[in-house]
Amino acid sequence: MTEKPHVSGSYWLRTAPGGAARPALEDDLDVDVAVIGAGVAGLSTAWELARAGRSVAVLEAGRVAAGVTGHTTAKLTALHTLKYDRLRRTRGTEGARLYARSQTEAIEHAAEVVAELGIDCDWESRSAYTYVCDAGRVDELRAEAAAAKEAGLPASFVTDTGLPFPVAGAVRVTGQAQFHPRKYLLALAEDLVARGGRIFEHTTVHGLDEGTPCRVSTGTGATVTARDVVVATHYPIFDRALLFARLSPRRELVVAGNIGTDRDPDGMYITPDEGTRSVRTAPLDGESGDRLLVVTGEHFTPGTGDTRERFDRLSAWAHDHFPGVDLTYAWATQDIDPTDTVPMVGPLHPGARHTYVATGFGGWGMSGGMMAGRLLTAQITGEECAWSDLYDPRRLRTAVREAPALLKLQAEVAGHFVGDRLRPAPPVDSLPPGEGAVVRVGGDRLAVYRDDAGTLHAVSPRCTHLGCLVSFNAAERAWECPCHGSRFDTDGKVIEGPATRPLERRDI
Repeated sequence: MTEKPHVSGSYWLRTAPGGAARPALEDDLDVDVAVIGAGVAGLSTAWELARAGRSVAVLEAGRVAAGVTGHTTAKLTALHTLKYDRLRRTRGTEGARLYARSQTEAIEHAAEVVAELGIDCDWESRSAYTYVCDAGRVDELRAEAAAAKEAGLPASFVTDTGLPFPVAGAVRVTGQAQFHPRKYLLALAEDLVARGGRIFEHTTVHGLDEGTPCRVSTGTGATVTARDVVVATHYPIFDRALLFARLSPRRELVVAGNIGTDRDPDGMYITPDEGTRSVRTAPLDGESGDRLLVVTGEHFTPGTGDTRERFDRLSAWAHDHFPGVDLTYAWATQDIDPTDTVPMVGPLHPGARHTYVATGFGGWGMSGGMMAGRLLTAQITGEECAWSDLYDPRRLRTAVREAPALLKLQAEVAGHFVGDRLRPAPPVDSLPPGEGAVVRVGGDRLAVYRDDAGTLHAVSPRCTHLGCLVSFNAAERAWECPCHGSRFDTDGKVIEGPATRPLERRDI
């Protein structure tokens, strides 16, 4: 019997599948601001700009809030694992304070938006914890707690948590939040349209002319003319400042299932141990009295390793630590890590005057995306923002300071670009149903997938972004680029950028 994929789909997408269908852009359009991407960063920016009186068009290659934002764990917290002690050392005390303040104000602002618009999005106040079970890391946790408190967060070091297993120590920050991200963003999209904003789905952007005004060309053939353009596509689809050299894609798995309310650990937890483990619960619809346990971890570079084994490890961890949990959901998400700790939000490149970017949220895109919306709106409307310099993508001093991380990243990319081409290719006849691989047919390499019926699907193995070879993710049945994280379905259609063009179909 053919084994089914491990994934079942995101809980957030399953429980908020609706949202008004938005048309593709068919005619040329003239607006004040074009926002590329309809995830949390793009929609937050567009909504803030519309509220500030700007005419806005949002261009989304897929569906609203259905990409990375639709697959998040949806924690809204300023405690980002082990961030503040490092910030204190690399950005100084003031840099750490600005980071904490910007993230905290974003969360507080989101709570105000929920109240103002009356959004039913399962908003809950929770404490956030970063914990370790290894006593050898306790001093590291104490330093983080001290740095977070110095940065202005209500942080403390504790040894007792609501987890059903002992910990050696934890940093606790009170007054944080969690929510249903898709319910929130669908409501934000509706209000954006009510304010005169335009949203276009299934509209892939292919070109950007940074003239005066700017011009955005799309796959539908239509052009958007705008004074300002915001690139909020998670990983930038335009790389005019070599941002790809400072951004590392990271895939992470999620499993979720029902537990009783009496077993709710009453908090949002994360540990840097064991390949990262993150735990929180969410309210469930209905009258079961249960809650949804959401467990995340097993981060890895897209296109590397066996994803099915990683899902098995994560599920085993959930069962070991929460015995009896009925895991009914499994999905994966993708994060972008900057080499120098802080997201990149601001002008797209040193010469940019009317183009902006939001990227590199490092797994904390909910608060980061909301922060980006307010920061970019301030920059576009000419207002002052205290943390503009902290997040400026044009920063060079910190990039130079953290050059070892940058060089390591580029060495890994180069290794894939060259090494993957030297890897032995299996024969196409060896592929069982449900599997894919880069194989050699004649003198050519092809990315070939055999579906459950036995039919072969062949595409070019060269990623359309910068030409690295893709690898097959059998659990999610997708082709993935290990260099910059582009993902494609089995017929080559783009699932995730920075690639904007599909893998070329091949005959076999």
